[in-house]
Amino acid sequence: MKRDFLTIADWSEKELLQILDLSKKMKANPKKFAKSLEGKSVALIFEKQSLRTHVTFEIGIKQLGANTVYLSNADISLGKRESIYDTAKNLERWVDAIVIRTFAHKNVTDLARHAGSCIVNALTDFEHPCQAVGDFLTIQEHLGSFKGKKFAWVGDGNNVCHSLMLLAAKVGMNFTAVTPAGLLPDTNIVNLAKEIAAPTGARIELSTNPPEGVRDADVIYTDVWVSMGQEADREIKMKAFSGFQLNAELMKNAKPTAVFMHCLPAHRGEEVTDEVMDSPQSIVFDEAENRLHTQKAIIYTLLKGQSREKLNTGSGRRKLTHSRGTTRNNSRTARKR
Repeated sequence: MKRDFLTIADWSEKELLQILDLSKKMKANPKKFAKSLEGKSVALIFEKQSLRTHVTFEIGIKQLGANTVYLSNADISLGKRESIYDTAKNLERWVDAIVIRTFAHKNVTDLARHAGSCIVNALTDFEHPCQAVGDFLTIQEHLGSFKGKKFAWVGDGNNVCHSLMLLAAKVGMNFTAVTPAGLLPDTNIVNLAKEIAAPTGARIELSTNPPEGVRDADVIYTDVWVSMGQEADREIKMKAFSGFQLNAELMKNAKPTAVFMHCLPAHRGEEVTDEVMDSPQSIVFDEAENRLHTQKAIIYTLLKGQSREKLNTGSGRRKLTHSRGTTRNNSRTARKR
Protein backbone atom coordinates (compact mmCIF):
# COMPACT_ATOMS: atom_id res chain seq x y z
CA MET A 1 0.00 0.00 0.00
CA LYS A 2 1.43 3.36 -1.00
CA ARG A 3 2.03 6.34 1.27
CA ASP A 4 2.39 10.01 0.47
CA PHE A 5 4.40 12.84 2.03
CA LEU A 6 1.90 15.70 1.92
CA THR A 7 2.02 17.23 5.39
CA ILE A 8 4.06 16.75 8.56
CA ALA A 9 0.77 15.96 10.34
CA ASP A 10 0.48 12.63 8.48
CA TRP A 11 3.68 11.22 10.00
CA SER A 12 4.31 10.16 13.59
CA GLU A 13 7.20 11.36 15.74
CA LYS A 14 8.78 7.91 15.48
CA GLU A 15 8.53 7.87 11.68
CA LEU A 16 9.96 11.37 11.34
CA LEU A 17 12.88 10.55 13.64
CA GLN A 18 13.49 7.42 11.55
CA ILE A 19 13.68 9.59 8.42
CA LEU A 20 16.20 11.84 10.17
CA ASP A 21 18.25 8.81 11.21
CA LEU A 22 18.18 7.44 7.66
CA SER A 23 19.19 10.87 6.34
CA LYS A 24 22.30 10.82 8.55
CA LYS A 25 23.22 7.35 7.27
CA MET A 26 22.79 8.43 3.65
CA LYS A 27 24.86 11.55 4.27
CA ALA A 28 27.66 9.58 5.93
CA ASN A 29 27.72 6.70 3.42
CA PRO A 30 26.02 7.63 0.14
CA LYS A 31 27.60 4.74 -1.77
CA LYS A 32 25.73 2.22 0.39
CA PHE A 33 22.43 3.47 -1.08
CA ALA A 34 23.68 4.17 -4.63
CA LYS A 35 21.50 1.54 -6.33
CA SER A 36 18.79 1.19 -3.71
CA LEU A 37 16.04 2.51 -6.00
CA GLU A 38 17.36 1.14 -9.28
CA GLY A 39 14.51 0.62 -11.75
CA LYS A 40 12.25 3.21 -10.10
CA SER A 41 11.12 6.39 -11.86
CA VAL A 42 10.05 9.74 -10.39
CA ALA A 43 8.25 12.63 -12.08
CA LEU A 44 9.13 16.15 -10.87
CA ILE A 45 6.25 18.58 -11.47
CA PHE A 46 7.41 22.17 -10.87
CA GLU A 47 4.85 24.92 -11.42
CA LYS A 48 7.13 27.32 -9.55
CA GLN A 49 10.77 28.22 -10.05
CA SER A 50 13.30 26.61 -7.74
CA LEU A 51 17.01 26.26 -7.08
CA ARG A 52 17.41 24.16 -3.93
CA THR A 53 14.30 22.00 -4.28
CA HIS A 54 14.86 21.20 -7.95
CA VAL A 55 18.57 20.45 -7.70
CA THR A 56 18.37 18.42 -4.47
CA PHE A 57 15.48 16.27 -5.63
CA GLU A 58 16.85 15.59 -9.09
CA ILE A 59 20.42 14.89 -7.95
CA GLY A 60 19.30 12.96 -4.87
CA ILE A 61 16.95 10.64 -6.76
CA LYS A 62 19.64 9.91 -9.34
CA GLN A 63 22.12 9.19 -6.53
CA LEU A 64 19.69 6.48 -5.36
CA GLY A 65 19.72 4.92 -8.83
CA ALA A 66 16.24 6.00 -9.95
CA ASN A 67 15.26 7.88 -13.10
CA THR A 68 13.71 11.36 -13.11
CA VAL A 69 11.64 13.35 -15.59
CA TYR A 70 11.23 17.10 -15.02
CA LEU A 71 7.90 18.67 -15.95
CA SER A 72 7.64 22.46 -15.84
CA ASN A 73 4.39 24.41 -15.87
CA ALA A 74 4.82 24.84 -19.63
CA ASP A 75 5.07 21.06 -20.03
CA ILE A 76 2.07 20.01 -17.96
CA SER A 77 -0.14 23.05 -17.16
CA LEU A 78 -1.67 21.16 -14.24
CA GLY A 79 -5.48 21.18 -14.16
CA LYS A 80 -5.71 23.34 -17.31
CA ARG A 81 -4.47 21.34 -20.28
CA GLU A 82 -6.22 18.32 -18.76
CA SER A 83 -7.77 17.49 -15.42
CA ILE A 84 -5.67 16.55 -12.40
CA TYR A 85 -7.52 13.21 -12.40
CA ASP A 86 -6.40 12.45 -15.98
CA THR A 87 -2.86 13.61 -15.23
CA ALA A 88 -2.72 11.34 -12.18
CA LYS A 89 -4.05 8.32 -14.07
CA ASN A 90 -1.49 8.79 -16.84
CA LEU A 91 1.50 9.33 -14.58
CA GLU A 92 0.72 6.37 -12.32
CA ARG A 93 1.21 4.08 -15.35
CA TRP A 94 4.76 5.36 -15.87
CA VAL A 95 6.29 6.49 -12.59
CA ASP A 96 6.56 5.22 -9.02
CA ALA A 97 6.47 8.64 -7.37
CA ILE A 98 5.50 12.21 -8.18
CA VAL A 99 7.23 15.17 -6.56
CA ILE A 100 5.10 18.29 -6.98
CA ARG A 101 5.84 21.96 -6.31
CA THR A 102 2.72 24.00 -6.87
CA PHE A 103 0.58 26.87 -5.59
CA ALA A 104 -2.73 25.53 -4.27
CA HIS A 105 -2.42 22.78 -1.66
CA LYS A 106 -5.55 21.22 -3.17
CA ASN A 107 -3.53 20.32 -6.29
CA VAL A 108 -1.35 18.06 -4.15
CA THR A 109 -4.19 16.43 -2.22
CA ASP A 110 -6.18 15.85 -5.43
CA LEU A 111 -3.16 14.29 -7.12
CA ALA A 112 -2.61 12.03 -4.11
CA ARG A 113 -6.25 10.98 -4.05
CA HIS A 114 -6.29 9.97 -7.71
CA ALA A 115 -2.77 8.62 -8.35
CA GLY A 116 -1.47 5.22 -7.33
CA SER A 117 2.06 6.64 -7.37
CA CYS A 118 3.51 8.07 -4.13
CA ILE A 119 3.12 11.85 -3.94
CA VAL A 120 5.65 14.20 -2.31
CA ASN A 121 4.74 17.79 -1.48
CA ALA A 122 7.76 19.85 -2.57
CA LEU A 123 5.97 23.10 -1.60
CA THR A 124 2.44 24.46 -1.69
CA ASP A 125 1.05 27.75 -0.48
CA PHE A 126 0.07 26.01 2.76
CA GLU A 127 3.00 23.74 3.70
CA HIS A 128 6.61 22.96 2.86
CA PRO A 129 7.25 19.68 4.72
CA CYS A 130 10.47 18.71 2.93
CA GLN A 131 12.05 22.00 3.97
CA ALA A 132 11.11 21.34 7.59
CA VAL A 133 12.66 17.88 7.65
CA GLY A 134 15.93 19.19 6.21
CA ASP A 135 15.92 22.00 8.77
CA PHE A 136 15.42 19.65 11.69
CA LEU A 137 18.28 17.42 10.56
CA THR A 138 20.42 20.58 10.62
CA ILE A 139 19.16 21.51 14.09
CA GLN A 140 19.91 17.99 15.33
CA GLU A 141 23.44 18.18 13.96
CA HIS A 142 24.16 21.49 15.68
CA LEU A 143 22.16 21.23 18.92
CA GLY A 144 22.13 17.46 19.45
CA SER A 145 18.52 17.22 20.63
CA PHE A 146 15.10 18.86 20.34
CA LYS A 147 13.42 18.37 23.72
CA GLY A 148 13.29 21.54 25.78
CA LYS A 149 14.96 23.68 23.11
CA LYS A 150 13.29 26.86 21.81
CA PHE A 151 12.66 27.56 18.13
CA ALA A 152 11.75 31.18 17.30
CA TRP A 153 10.26 31.90 13.89
CA VAL A 154 10.44 35.59 12.94
CA GLY A 155 8.43 36.68 9.90
CA ASP A 156 5.27 35.83 7.98
CA GLY A 157 3.11 33.03 9.37
CA ASN A 158 3.47 31.21 6.07
CA ASN A 159 3.80 27.72 4.59
CA VAL A 160 7.32 27.16 5.95
CA CYS A 161 6.25 28.36 9.39
CA HIS A 162 3.35 25.87 9.32
CA SER A 163 5.52 22.84 8.59
CA LEU A 164 8.21 23.86 11.09
CA MET A 165 5.60 24.41 13.80
CA LEU A 166 4.06 20.97 13.23
CA LEU A 167 7.44 19.23 13.24
CA ALA A 168 8.53 21.05 16.40
CA ALA A 169 5.33 19.88 18.07
CA LYS A 170 5.97 16.30 16.93
CA VAL A 171 9.47 16.12 18.42
CA GLY A 172 8.84 18.10 21.61
CA MET A 173 10.60 21.34 20.67
CA ASN A 174 9.14 24.61 21.93
CA PHE A 175 8.04 26.89 19.08
CA THR A 176 7.23 30.60 19.08
CA ALA A 177 5.90 32.22 15.90
CA VAL A 178 6.87 35.90 16.03
CA THR A 179 4.82 37.69 13.37
CA PRO A 180 3.12 41.03 12.70
CA ALA A 181 -0.46 41.03 13.98
CA GLY A 182 -1.95 40.74 10.49
CA LEU A 183 0.35 37.92 9.33
CA LEU A 184 -0.28 35.20 11.92
CA PRO A 185 -0.01 31.49 11.10
CA ASP A 186 -3.21 29.71 10.07
CA THR A 187 -5.45 29.08 13.09
CA ASN A 188 -6.09 25.46 12.12
CA ILE A 189 -2.36 24.74 12.00
CA VAL A 190 -1.77 26.42 15.36
CA ASN A 191 -4.58 24.42 16.98
CA LEU A 192 -3.36 21.17 15.43
CA ALA A 193 0.22 21.87 16.55
CA LYS A 194 -0.99 22.44 20.11
CA GLU A 195 -2.93 19.18 19.99
CA ILE A 196 0.14 17.30 18.73
CA ALA A 197 2.35 19.03 21.33
CA ALA A 198 0.24 17.97 24.32
CA PRO A 199 1.82 14.49 24.67
CA THR A 200 5.33 15.60 23.57
CA GLY A 201 5.56 18.49 26.04
CA ALA A 202 6.27 21.17 23.45
CA ARG A 203 4.97 24.70 23.96
CA ILE A 204 3.42 26.37 20.91
CA GLU A 205 3.19 30.15 21.30
CA LEU A 206 2.43 33.25 19.22
CA SER A 207 4.02 36.68 19.63
CA THR A 208 4.00 40.03 17.87
CA ASN A 209 7.00 41.34 19.85
CA PRO A 210 10.34 40.32 18.26
CA PRO A 211 12.66 40.94 21.27
CA GLU A 212 10.31 39.08 23.61
CA GLY A 213 9.52 36.34 21.11
CA VAL A 214 13.16 35.43 20.47
CA ARG A 215 14.24 35.68 24.11
CA ASP A 216 16.41 32.68 25.11
CA ALA A 217 15.87 31.01 21.74
CA ASP A 218 18.19 28.22 20.63
CA VAL A 219 17.17 28.63 16.98
CA ILE A 220 16.13 31.84 15.23
CA TYR A 221 14.65 31.42 11.77
CA THR A 222 13.40 33.94 9.21
CA ASP A 223 12.13 34.08 5.64
CA VAL A 224 11.64 36.69 2.93
CA TRP A 225 9.02 39.36 3.54
CA VAL A 226 7.93 39.84 -0.07
CA SER A 227 7.80 36.77 -2.30
CA MET A 228 7.24 36.21 -5.99
CA GLY A 229 3.74 37.34 -6.90
CA GLN A 230 3.45 39.70 -3.91
CA GLU A 231 5.14 42.73 -5.45
CA ALA A 232 1.91 44.77 -5.37
CA ASP A 233 1.85 44.42 -1.57
CA ARG A 234 5.49 45.32 -1.08
CA GLU A 235 4.98 48.72 0.54
CA ILE A 236 2.32 47.40 2.93
CA LYS A 237 4.40 44.39 3.94
CA MET A 238 7.57 46.40 4.44
CA LYS A 239 5.70 48.63 6.92
CA ALA A 240 4.21 45.60 8.69
CA PHE A 241 7.67 44.10 9.20
CA SER A 242 9.24 47.19 10.73
CA GLY A 243 11.25 45.96 13.73
CA PHE A 244 11.30 42.33 12.54
CA GLN A 245 14.68 42.37 10.79
CA LEU A 246 17.13 39.72 12.01
CA ASN A 247 20.13 41.87 12.89
CA ALA A 248 22.86 41.70 15.53
CA GLU A 249 20.76 43.69 18.01
CA LEU A 250 17.78 41.32 17.82
CA MET A 251 20.07 38.28 17.99
CA LYS A 252 21.33 39.50 21.38
CA ASN A 253 17.97 38.50 22.89
CA ALA A 254 18.55 34.85 22.00
CA LYS A 255 20.97 32.54 23.75
CA PRO A 256 24.65 33.28 22.99
CA THR A 257 24.82 29.79 21.46
CA ALA A 258 21.76 30.30 19.24
CA VAL A 259 21.97 29.41 15.56
CA PHE A 260 20.47 31.41 12.69
CA MET A 261 18.48 29.70 9.93
CA HIS A 262 16.82 30.80 6.67
CA CYS A 263 15.14 28.63 4.04
CA LEU A 264 16.56 30.84 1.24
CA PRO A 265 16.60 32.72 -1.05
CA ALA A 266 17.43 35.58 1.30
CA HIS A 267 16.83 39.25 0.60
CA ARG A 268 19.90 40.59 2.36
CA GLY A 269 19.30 43.94 3.96
CA GLU A 270 15.57 43.30 4.37
CA GLU A 271 14.63 40.37 6.62
CA VAL A 272 18.27 39.69 7.55
CA THR A 273 21.51 41.65 7.60
CA ASP A 274 24.83 40.46 6.21
CA GLU A 275 26.33 40.51 9.71
CA VAL A 276 23.86 37.79 10.79
CA MET A 277 23.70 35.90 7.49
CA ASP A 278 27.49 35.57 7.34
CA SER A 279 28.12 35.20 11.08
CA PRO A 280 29.50 32.09 12.81
CA GLN A 281 25.95 31.54 14.15
CA SER A 282 24.54 31.16 10.64
CA ILE A 283 23.93 27.60 9.45
CA VAL A 284 21.91 28.47 6.34
CA PHE A 285 24.14 26.59 3.90
CA ASP A 286 24.14 23.49 6.10
CA GLU A 287 20.34 23.66 5.76
CA ALA A 288 20.59 23.88 1.99
CA GLU A 289 22.90 20.85 1.82
CA ASN A 290 20.72 18.78 4.11
CA ARG A 291 17.73 19.13 1.81
CA LEU A 292 19.58 16.65 -0.42
CA HIS A 293 19.99 14.02 2.27
CA THR A 294 16.54 14.26 3.86
CA GLN A 295 14.70 14.24 0.54
CA LYS A 296 16.62 11.13 -0.46
CA ALA A 297 15.49 9.54 2.80
CA ILE A 298 11.87 10.56 2.18
CA ILE A 299 11.82 9.13 -1.35
CA TYR A 300 13.56 5.95 -0.19
CA THR A 301 11.11 5.50 2.69
CA LEU A 302 8.12 5.86 0.36
CA LEU A 303 9.40 3.62 -2.42
CA LYS A 304 11.34 0.84 -0.71
CA GLY A 305 8.21 -1.17 0.15
CA GLN A 306 5.87 0.12 -2.54
CA SER A 307 3.74 -2.51 -4.24
CA ARG A 308 3.70 -2.49 -8.01
CA GLU A 309 -0.09 -2.60 -7.67
CA LYS A 310 0.13 1.05 -6.48
CA LEU A 311 -3.04 0.90 -4.45
CA ASN A 312 -4.90 4.18 -3.94
CA THR A 313 -4.75 5.17 -0.28
CA GLY A 314 -6.90 8.27 -0.29
CA SER A 315 -8.65 7.18 2.91
CA GLY A 316 -7.03 7.29 6.32
CA ARG A 317 -5.15 10.51 5.76
CA ARG A 318 -5.56 13.12 8.48
CA LYS A 319 -7.78 15.96 7.33
CA LEU A 320 -6.69 19.59 7.58
CA THR A 321 -8.96 22.52 6.88
CA HIS A 322 -6.87 24.83 4.71
CA SER A 323 -8.76 28.03 5.33
CA ARG A 324 -6.64 30.07 2.96
CA GLY A 325 -4.15 27.71 1.34
CA THR A 326 -6.67 25.92 -0.90
CA THR A 327 -8.75 28.83 -2.05
CA ARG A 328 -6.24 31.04 -3.84
CA ASN A 329 -3.46 30.13 -6.20
CA ASN A 330 -1.65 33.36 -5.35
CA SER A 331 -2.02 33.19 -1.60
CA ARG A 332 0.18 35.49 0.44
CA THR A 333 1.75 32.36 1.89
CA ALA A 334 3.12 31.16 -1.46
CA ARG A 335 6.90 30.91 -1.45
CA LYS A 336 9.67 30.61 -4.05
CA ARG A 337 12.52 28.42 -2.90
